[in-house]
Amino acid sequence: MAAKPEYRDRPDVEVALLDALVDRGDEGMTVLELRAAVDADIDAVEEALSALKEDSLITVESEERVRVYAHDKVVPDPEAPDDDPTESLVDAIRDRLGL
Repeated sequence: MAAKPEYRDRPDVEVALLDALVDRGDEGMTVLELRAAVDADIDAVEEALSALKEDSLITVESEERVRVYAHDKVVPDPEAPDDDPTESLVDAIRDRLGL
């Protein structure tokens, strides 16, 4: 599952982090798990996490371990109709070829 469309206009690393956190739902993720899930160096991940926390899009809990969760407003409603039509096969091929 991906974050809501209104949060997808952020930098790529932030969007990837939000998507990973939305996928994990109530479990949340450690920073190490986030680093493994996102294709970015640790400095980029730390910067993105700081920006997301500053914008109140994530919550951080530190009980036994530090765990990061997506804020509820970022998580799409699974029962809401999908307004974003799926890409056609031809569109996917064009994108892949760079046309």
